[in-house]
Amino acid sequence: MDIQTFIVALLLGIVEGVTEFLPISSTGHLIIASSLLGANDEIVDVFNIVVQLAAILAVWWVFRTRIAELTVGILRRPRDHRSMRFVLMLFLAFLPAAILGVLFHKQIKQVLFNPYVVAGALIVGGFIILIVERFLKNRPQQADINDITANTAIKIGFAQALSMIPGTSRAGATIIGGVVFGLSRRAATEFSFFLAIPTMLGATVLDVYKNWHLFRVEHIPFFAVGCLASFISAMWAVRFLLRYISTHTFVPFAYYRIVFGVIVFATGYYNLVEWVP
Repeated sequence: MDIQTFIVALLLGIVEGVTEFLPISSTGHLIIASSLLGANDEIVDVFNIVVQLAAILAVWWVFRTRIAELTVGILRRPRDHRSMRFVLMLFLAFLPAAILGVLFHKQIKQVLFNPYVVAGALIVGGFIILIVERFLKNRPQQADINDITANTAIKIGFAQALSMIPGTSRAGATIIGGVVFGLSRRAATEFSFFLAIPTMLGATVLDVYKNWHLFRVEHIPFFAVGCLASFISAMWAVRFLLRYISTHTFVPFAYYRIVFGVIVFATGYYNLVEWVP
């Protein structure tokens, strides 16, 4: 692996890890970063799939104690009904995106995966965050994710399904959706992190299955660098966001999304950057 390939793997891995769990869209940033770096071939598409696994492992590691408690609670006898109920809520929230993803995976990849769709979704999502923060900030909020109802879980699941539009942000859709449906920022964020595990794992398995013919042994070093970068940066992002939301709103992320989206449109319009799908 030459130095240029190493740098591409490192940068894309960091982009995936940092943006996956912040409400700013990892897929959108990867599409834009890949276009800027001129990395638009099929192997990069597979790379972007693989580094998601590293980000999933980062969430698992951060919440390993809680995940172990849930596992023990479900397997032991008598079973812990609180743990079983929480896993059921995750399953209900997982279903909408899982079903729609299987049905429309190919169409979404072909039609929506380009920098201008990303830019538009970033801007729209930014304004939605500003509206939510402005009008719902004083509403009573549910602080314990163990008390999420089936109705709320399903609603968050449909909010997550919107994130199949690149640039929307899976984390953004589930966190802001959770706040809209009555959760506190921290509860919505924690539920989003737990929901990421089955959702991202399912999406990654589906992508790997559909692109298995593209995997080559010689690509392993490229993937390894990206995965390590993704894992480390994702752990930082998860811990950062959990600390951040204890004293801050999501407004700065909204402004970032809007500014970033406008820059993409402006640079493309004035031919400063040739954005390649």
